Order: sequence, then C-alpha cells, then structure tokens
Amino acid sequence: MTTPLTPDDRAAPNAAPAQPANHGARAHSFNAAAAQYAANRPSYPPVLFDALEELTGRPLKGARVVDVGAGTGLATARLHERGADVVAVEPGAGMATEFRRTLPGVPVVRGNGNALPLAGRSADLLTYAQAWHWTDPALAVPEALRVLRPGGALALWWNTDALDVPWIAESARRVDRHFEGLNLSAEKRKFEARFADPTGHLDFVHRVLRWTRRVPLDTHLANLGSHSVFLTDAEERTAAFFADERRHRLTVFPEGIVEETYDVHLLVARTPTA
Repeated sequence: MTTPLTPDDRAAPNAAPAQPANHGARAHSFNAAAAQYAANRPSYPPVLFDALEELTGRPLKGARVVDVGAGTGLATARLHERGADVVAVEPGAGMATEFRRTLPGVPVVRGNGNALPLAGRSADLLTYAQAWHWTDPALAVPEALRVLRPGGALALWWNTDALDVPWIAESARRVDRHFEGLNLSAEKRKFEARFADPTGHLDFVHRVLRWTRRVPLDTHLANLGSHSVFLTDAEERTAAFFADERRHRLTVFPEGIVEETYDVHLLVARTPTA
C-alpha cells in the first residue's frame, strides 16, 4: 500500500534568528525539539475519538487510518489504542525518529499531505492532528480525495487554548505582544472550514470539545516552548519571555501545578460512497 517518498531530511536551523522565521523554517523547527514535543505536548481526550466515530459513521477498530503529519505519534498512539490499522506519514527526520522510538510497532513513512506516498483509494480515514495548517489545501484536498476510499472521511483537529479562561487569555495576549508583526490570531483561525478548505470541495462538520489536564509548571512551560514561534525565536528573547511567564503562572498556580484548558476543534468531511 505504501511507497515512501524520499524528501530531503528536515533539520532545524543551527541558530535561531532575532525574530520568528518564515513558515517553512517554522514547519521544520520541530525536528530539533522532537523529544521536548513528545514529552510535554498534550495528547487528546477519549471524547474526541468518540466524536470521530460518530461523525465518520464507523468504528475506528479495524479501520484503515492514515495519520498525516504524525509528528512524534501523540494522535497515532490514541488511534492505535482504539484498534485502528494505522500508518503514519511524517515529513521530518527528527520527528520520525522520535515516533519510531515511542511507537516501534506502528509503520511510519516519510512524506507530507501535499503529495501523499500512498495508493489511491487505500484509506478509510485520513487524520491530521495539529498538522493541516502546514499543508497547502489546494494540493492537500485533492490528495486526500485521491487516497480515500468511497465513503471515507478526512478529519482535522487542533488542541486550542480556551481563551474564555482569564489567565489563558492574558497569556495569549503576552505571546501576541512578544511576536508583534506576526498575525498569530489569524493563524488560529485555520480550524474554520473556509480556511481549512478554500477550494470548497469538502463539506466539513465542525465540533468543539473541551477538556483539561493538570501538569507541573515546567511541563506547561516546555509545552509552550515547543511551539514553532518559540523554537525559531532568538534564544535571549525566549529566555526572558519564559522567566516572566513563570512569574505570571505562579501568581495563578502558587503550588506549581497548572490546569490547562483546551478546546479541540474537530472538522470531519465524508466522501461519497460511490
């Protein structure tokens, strides 16, 4: 079923620029921080996979699933636990190495959503967890339609900060100020259907699912630091920002355990049955 592509290895720059790098450099930046990403990023709640089964109209158990932009395997592991027959697709060498370390029994091939290394009509479900915004939908949508079987589905989802929680909203404003000049608020609208598929070929159903996790402050800050805007920022700027952010967090969570609240935005589009 799978014929791996042979893209160039993706290595993060040796030195971060004074300001956040361009989209391509940000996409590649995760490879040098794969272990940090795997250890500190949030996973996904069971209710997400319940909703996925409901909206696709089939159980995950036994389904042929391709998890694209799989990274270190946070979503792949959950799909595998639900009994799906999963193949992961990941463009980055560092992320794929971490994936193989943590999920040695799940196949992963090098490739990306714009040119999937997969046969046509070979998947029941394509998933993109925190990954669709790194694709070009003009290429990725036709690729998804090519690879999906009749009656299959494309599912995109993102863990997003719950901005109605006051301390989270305040933190987001500090991040926006730190990266003044980047339109981070616009980037966060990628989970809206009209941005996810500007081609208009797909009819997405959009569902929002809230969940929380409690983690040590160091884990919380390392999670924030694993985002591409920080990975490509200058080291001195990043250090100063996180020292200040630590002080802010301790005023809200003096015991050093942070309750993170997320809204998972899930978009699912089904293909015709014939």
